[in-house]
Amino acid sequence: QHLVAEALGLTSKDVTVLCRRMGGGFGGKETQPALFACVASVAAAKLGVAVKLRVDRDDDMEITGKRHPYTVQYDVGFDDDGVISGLNFEFASDCGRSADLSGPVNVRTLFHADNCYWLGDVCIKSRRLKTHKSSNTAFRGFGGPQGMMGIEYVIEEIARFLSKDPVEVRFANFYGEKTNNVTPYGMLVEDNISRRVMNELLETSDYTKRRAEIRSLNQQNEIIKKGISLTPVKFGISFTATHYNQAGALVHVYKDGSVLLNHGGTEMGQGLYTKVAQVVAQELGVELSRVRSSTTDTTKVPNTSATAASAGSDLNGMAARDAAAKIRTRLIDFFLNDSGQPADLREEVVFANEEISLGGLTMSFDELVSKAYHARVQLSDTGFYKTPKIHYDPKTLQGRPFYYFCYGAAVSEVAIDTLTGESKLLRVDILHDVGKSLNPAIDLGQIEGGFLQGLGWLVSEELKWHENGKLMTHAPSTYKIPAASDWPEVFNVDIAAWSENSEDTIYRSKAVGEPPFMLAMSVFMAIKDAVASCGDYKHPAPISAPATPEQVLSSIELVRDSM
Repeated sequence: QHLVAEALGLTSKDVTVLCRRMGGGFGGKETQPALFACVASVAAAKLGVAVKLRVDRDDDMEITGKRHPYTVQYDVGFDDDGVISGLNFEFASDCGRSADLSGPVNVRTLFHADNCYWLGDVCIKSRRLKTHKSSNTAFRGFGGPQGMMGIEYVIEEIARFLSKDPVEVRFANFYGEKTNNVTPYGMLVEDNISRRVMNELLETSDYTKRRAEIRSLNQQNEIIKKGISLTPVKFGISFTATHYNQAGALVHVYKDGSVLLNHGGTEMGQGLYTKVAQVVAQELGVELSRVRSSTTDTTKVPNTSATAASAGSDLNGMAARDAAAKIRTRLIDFFLNDSGQPADLREEVVFANEEISLGGLTMSFDELVSKAYHARVQLSDTGFYKTPKIHYDPKTLQGRPFYYFCYGAAVSEVAIDTLTGESKLLRVDILHDVGKSLNPAIDLGQIEGGFLQGLGWLVSEELKWHENGKLMTHAPSTYKIPAASDWPEVFNVDIAAWSENSEDTIYRSKAVGEPPFMLAMSVFMAIKDAVASCGDYKHPAPISAPATPEQVLSSIELVRDSM
């Protein structure tokens, strides 16, 4: 909306943007569509006709930016227990030809370079590099995955050096409950459940027994090697730019009792429309079928933030709840007045099961709304929400950029073919924290889908460039994304049913968009573990992501050279 207005010399009020359900979760939707929208709008303004612009898939992949590739360098000091005593990190990212979202992407990398671990004496540097490629941009995790991969790689190398189980080193470095619980950017980790999640998954996945069995099998098999890894996730929820943490909503209750909802969030298959509609239905005590979520529309809710940072349900759910609560309050006052009840009984009125009730006095929602309409009660309102407590000073690099953290852990078991470098994911066990789930079915789907998308990022999705600068992997035929055949035969996923957000989020739920993506780190580290077995786990197994067959073979050769 803003960029089209700028391109045409107009103001925001002159441009209306409608965003229906989007397809696919390939990343890049936050800024990249603006280019095509501006081109179409200029053509429409010049020609005086409607213009539709569709880009061929190959052209789209060549023109639009991708997730940022990183090179990570580190120096680490640690004691005999694997406790990190000092760490120097440097993250260099390929930003492409323009800044785009590279600033906040790299900042989120710095915020997640600790993952679940307390890093007392630490220096973390970010290098944002301009290159001649297309401008790299937002993707699920927004720089967080790159930072978390860095520290998990360090943990693995410490464990190998000390001949310890990496899980033991992870536990040795976890944030504490009362001490060692402050992040490098000064935020207190108050809701730390890393140990509980990890301990529970250790037991349910039978990790320790399986790891011993895998090591025994690897000694007997020269060709097929197996690996296993358990990695944790701690992911901060909120936009790191504080002013984006706001949302609006508009709710209409029609005189027939039906409800129309509009909010600033966009639906891309993640179930946001369903979740926010559930919130409105819950507040009004009606069935979900009464509520319809309408197309995201800049004429209905202005100044919306991107549906990003995993905050879609948090922000828009609370804004919709605010709007519904205002209507609910007016309906309560009307109900008490109409039934001759004192106003001080307001808190005892219940909305549930399509009725409003007070003790033995009940009225159907339809009757209540019809009566309220004829009594000229306002049945429409707006809602607004801004995330509390958060603040961050980019000059001092200190503050509380996140409202809360999401936690999770995954155990992945893989097999690699040492002759071809091929890898196969055999089994996955996941325990993930979504707080008090708004919709467990949607959340499970997000966990499963996020994990598989992360698998593609770390195992198969590789960009290849010609020496003349042309992108060669510009279509699904040459750019390998995960398919149904990449799904492991054994996949166990559970939501931490005991978890409840300690902060006052929408019904104490937690975000579920980005955090599951990083669960796939366990697959990469399991492949690294399998490669290390080629040198009896005594030699470095350097491997870069994505762990393609070429990368696996190259790493095996490095291990054997070390021997």
